Amino acid sequence: MLPLSTTTDERRRGARVALLPVGSFEQHGPYLPLATDTVVACTIAEAIAAAHPVLRLPPVTISCSHEHADWPGTVSISAATLYAIVRDVAESLRRSGVTRLVVVNGHGGNYVLGNVVQEAAAEGRRMALFPGPADWAAALAAAGVETSAWDDMHAGELETSILLHAHPHMVRPGYETGDHLSGDRRHLLTLGMAEYTESGIIGRPSLASARKGQDMLDSLVKSFAEYLAVLER
Repeated sequence: MLPLSTTTDERRRGARVALLPVGSFEQHGPYLPLATDTVVACTIAEAIAAAHPVLRLPPVTISCSHEHADWPGTVSISAATLYAIVRDVAESLRRSGVTRLVVVNGHGGNYVLGNVVQEAAAEGRRMALFPGPADWAAALAAAGVETSAWDDMHAGELETSILLHAHPHMVRPGYETGDHLSGDRRHLLTLGMAEYTESGIIGRPSLASARKGQDMLDSLVKSFAEYLAVLER
């Protein structure tokens, strides 16, 4: 899962765009690992790198998971720290000749990443955040995911499908009966996840399949081509 290219490999590739996977280390119910969001972000980045000439970076594995703080194992950093990490990585890349950065985000709670990209654009630097909502919508449609994006919030059909496809050994038995929906989450940021789920799941992992995971990844790789074209203008 970690990139294993050498300096010689990257000199030969001559990539102008780098991918930085950003995940999290937070509870994902009884059946998926704490590192699920990092695994998903890395899996997406790896699929993109197999299809496009990009520099794939190692992941940021801990991010803004404060809404999951009530569960054992969850670890967070502040939004300010995540902001600084991404800015520092972008600056270091520029010094080595890579002037474009795509943050491949695997955790919905990393709201600050949108601000990093927004500010970079205002400063005349090219950065992107991927996948966006439209990219996920296309991927869900392509895969025939049955749960809506709103209802499939955490450790549900989407994430379980991607892991069943790319890393089936990471999915523990029992997900088939782990469904839990909580549609009204208007106070999530104030009260945290524990207010809305006892298991840590909000979604329907019972509907997950390896085929859906493959189809979602294929759709995301296709969507990324437009980002690459924009960044290389």
